[in-house]
Amino acid sequence: MSAKLPFFVVLAMFFTLSGKGQKQYQQIPEKTRILFLLDGSGSMLGNWEGTTRMGAAKRLLSDLIDSLRENTQVELALRVYGHQYHRRLQNCKDTKLEVGFRRDNHDAIISKLKVIKPQGTTPISYSLQELQKDFPDDPSFRNIVIIITDGLESCDGDPCEVSRSLQKKQIFLRPFVIGLGMNKSFDQQFNCLGRFFDATNVKDFHQVLNQTLEQTLDRTTLSVELLDHQDAPTESDLDVTFLNHVTGQSAFEFVHYRDRNGRPDSVVIDPVLLYDVVANTIPPVAKRKVQLKGGEHNVITLNTPQGTMSINQKNSSEYGGPVQTLVRGSGNPSIINVHRMSEKVKYLTGSYDLEILTTPRIRKKVTIAHKQTYSLEIPAPGVVNINTNVPGYGTLFEVNSEGNQRWLLNLDGQVRKAMAIQPGLYKLVFRAENAKGSKFTEIYDFEIKSGITKNINLFGK
Repeated sequence: MSAKLPFFVVLAMFFTLSGKGQKQYQQIPEKTRILFLLDGSGSMLGNWEGTTRMGAAKRLLSDLIDSLRENTQVELALRVYGHQYHRRLQNCKDTKLEVGFRRDNHDAIISKLKVIKPQGTTPISYSLQELQKDFPDDPSFRNIVIIITDGLESCDGDPCEVSRSLQKKQIFLRPFVIGLGMNKSFDQQFNCLGRFFDATNVKDFHQVLNQTLEQTLDRTTLSVELLDHQDAPTESDLDVTFLNHVTGQSAFEFVHYRDRNGRPDSVVIDPVLLYDVVANTIPPVAKRKVQLKGGEHNVITLNTPQGTMSINQKNSSEYGGPVQTLVRGSGNPSIINVHRMSEKVKYLTGSYDLEILTTPRIRKKVTIAHKQTYSLEIPAPGVVNINTNVPGYGTLFEVNSEGNQRWLLNLDGQVRKAMAIQPGLYKLVFRAENAKGSKFTEIYDFEIKSGITKNINLFGK
């Protein structure tokens, strides 16, 4: 399927910077480091289809490691926990890097597997903390952890929190967790740690090992389809962000592209992570917990039908700068955008509540249609000049056609004040600071028209 697409863009797991302030080049590291974190606790001696769980793990893991000899782009390491001290000692620091990363260490790992004897407890959290030192600091590698276990943490640690913390630090990508002979009740408990696979028997274990390897190493591609109001993939030119669902960090983003035939490009992506895919429309559209299939071409669809809104006002500079409009979803108090006057902005199709920050504020309900432009023309303001020979206290009211008033603002006590104000009827109430009673309150009714300056002189008594 991907061969029919016009060209490939590479999705990055890590941004490599050539220098501060320079371009970010996005690419998946060509090489991979895989660390096997093996459970060596006493429970691994449990019977499992004519052998022990450890016996099956040793045999199948050895076969897998042997099969990777010819792959020069992969380096391996082995860390084991729970194998150095008997479980009666409850040693919660029983973990050791048995074979570190280096080229051509396959025989060393296979030999070490042969002599490991399960006997201890299950310090998964501590082992995860320790293994961050196992990966050399080298951005040309992507770091993978495959955990093979038959039980939960037994040392009061929080392996999920440790895993999240190390993923945020980009020590390793989302781990694979292979549960041996466990039941599905462990699924939820282990999914917070990484991607959990339930191997109920030896055959399942063999398949899961191969699946994790395919998910890690096989070339995986992706197309993003941005759908319009008829679910046709015609939208494009949007920023699309791939967030690491576990850490919330941006793993990659690109501006969506279609060729002249309307086909999206295909991107090469790392399938290890769990993604939140976000089309950065207004408001954004997201698809959460996207798990890609390794070694295949994946298609993600997002509903992003858009129209355009334009808000204009002559002489808006009278307000001291472009007037802004607060845009909210219909009936939703959250502001989704601040729209500046004279800008044309794309929005998802639907209904919106506008609050235009003129004086007084204007509130409108609008509907945006697909590939249509909603144009809103706001009346030009006038200007009111309020002059007085003494400072005082006052209030400005807006008055509707029926004579009902609505508070607009309080005057700040200055002797002179000029302000832009929308066309309409108003009432000004004022008392001079040095007045000797409320009976000296002055009341002025006036009208403002677009482009006209109104002078009000307050004398104060």
